Amino acid sequence: MNQTNANEGNEQNESTKAENQNSDDRLVRVQDYTGEGYTLKNGEKTDKIAQENKEEITEAVEKFFLEKYKTEVIVHNMVGAVDGASVYVESVGEPHFYTFAIVPIDVSQKKVHTDKVWSQEGQVENAIRTSLFAMVFDEEIGVLDRYLEQLSESEPITGRTKDALERVSAAGYATPFYFVNTAGDEFDILLEQYLDNPNISKEELKSMFTPDMYTANKVIFTLYLYMKEVDLEPDNQLFQKIVSDIEEMEGLAKGSYSVLLNDNFIDKTSGVGFKDNSLERGFPKNIIKE
Repeated sequence: MNQTNANEGNEQNESTKAENQNSDDRLVRVQDYTGEGYTLKNGEKTDKIAQENKEEITEAVEKFFLEKYKTEVIVHNMVGAVDGASVYVESVGEPHFYTFAIVPIDVSQKKVHTDKVWSQEGQVENAIRTSLFAMVFDEEIGVLDRYLEQLSESEPITGRTKDALERVSAAGYATPFYFVNTAGDEFDILLEQYLDNPNISKEELKSMFTPDMYTANKVIFTLYLYMKEVDLEPDNQLFQKIVSDIEEMEGLAKGSYSVLLNDNFIDKTSGVGFKDNSLERGFPKNIIKE
């Protein structure tokens, strides 16, 4: 997976399950996780400087997104990293997405370079593309949303909190239950049209982009689910039901779907829920919906 899912797509590689979850103070119930305790490598010193310059950084990042991406954003969180702070934002209105920018920090001089805000290559662009895709295929995505909402009411599963999405998510278009990623230049037309006219309507986007303009493997929906109770291991029967439901469901957006079911715990330092006991149906056996 690419950098768009920096905080989520690499979860399988970043997390291991503690022998005793309840005794590991890094693990908290997903329902209680708000992003508090989230850290990035070697970010202790820059984090302190960032917090001391919060207003200045917020203003600079808001300006960066308005000038470069024609998008108004809300700054939800800033976390120290090597030589800078990662600043997590949410777009205002549609297109709706989560992403981040980086503000360089000189630790030796305790100086924040608010005139040098930048984003990792393709990071914000892909976030915007996924949210424009969601606008074009809002009816199809609504089918998935309704299914997952009903599933969470009838089965012992849940998703992440809104606070967690806002404060540590950089996954582009995302909900508590899933996130979307795009790959390939087929979607560049959406981004180009948006940057030319940030007020472009959903109807205009739909008129210029249709399902026959991309292949299913270029859009990845990752369903990222958790068991609702602390004493429940990921339930294989429930997992298989979800996989079967997605395979058989009509009306979904054309794309490639993966399903992950975790226990109830998430590592608060990384925002990661995937562990040794997690159940997964994913690459190279994604569910393809044409």
